[in-house]
Amino acid sequence: MYGLLFASPWILGLVLLFGYPILSSFYYSFTDYNITGAPKWTGLGNLQRLFADELFRRGLGNSVYYAVLYVPFSIIMGVTLALLLNLDIKGQPIYRTIYFLPVLVPDVALAILWQWLLNPQLGLVNALLWDVFKIMGPGWIADPKWSKPAVVLMSLWGVGQAVVIYLAGLQDVPQELYDAADVDGSNWLHRIWFVTLPMITPVVFFMLITNMISALQMFTVPYILTGGGGAPAQSLMFYSMYLYRNAFHDFRMGYASAMAWILLVIVLVETAIVFRSSGGWVHYQGQ
Repeated sequence: MYGLLFASPWILGLVLLFGYPILSSFYYSFTDYNITGAPKWTGLGNLQRLFADELFRRGLGNSVYYAVLYVPFSIIMGVTLALLLNLDIKGQPIYRTIYFLPVLVPDVALAILWQWLLNPQLGLVNALLWDVFKIMGPGWIADPKWSKPAVVLMSLWGVGQAVVIYLAGLQDVPQELYDAADVDGSNWLHRIWFVTLPMITPVVFFMLITNMISALQMFTVPYILTGGGGAPAQSLMFYSMYLYRNAFHDFRMGYASAMAWILLVIVLVETAIVFRSSGGWVHYQGQ
């Protein structure tokens, strides 16, 4: 009873504000609905059209490609930076603040900034590659082969938010474990590998789940970069962008609702797989 009482604000918000949209979206996913007219029941017609839709497959493939690149790199980079920022050095709060500052930049400003930085002819990144390493930089956003890695690079610029969470996890690692490791004669690498990383696996597990979900819902940055068109060669037509185009540009609400529910199923399946595997690599204190 007390648990339900404390959770009641969230439950009421879900039922009153989200309940009807969720149920109506599920109903519309089985209909042909364009807002202006009454929905027409089509059963599984939207699903059949989706799986025959080349742009749907392209959008799903682009989102999965982005997630496969972004999720591991964001975790590795976030944990590495957190370990460095956890060192007892002079100016530690200043360094932590500097790495967090990019998180405060809005996604629209982020996209516009990196659009100039990664400009193939005038961009600072390619200029530095040539001046320092004498390497001819790639086309980045203008090249279908490099466009998604470019978006991954932009996303990693905002890894500071994850760094804060990893830093909080590092504070919970018991000092006595490090002391025991020192007594056993371990070096700094052994302490990180056998003590620090196992003890922060619950935080890594949480970030893995949230990063996978956010990666599959990537929208703002590629939308700003391409104006919603997904150029070049539809390499930046992400799943959420195609969903948005169907819903609010072509007004195919039934089609878009079916896409939304397919995305939900994909997220649930991948989350279930990660939860199922967590028993072998996530370690909780006291277990």
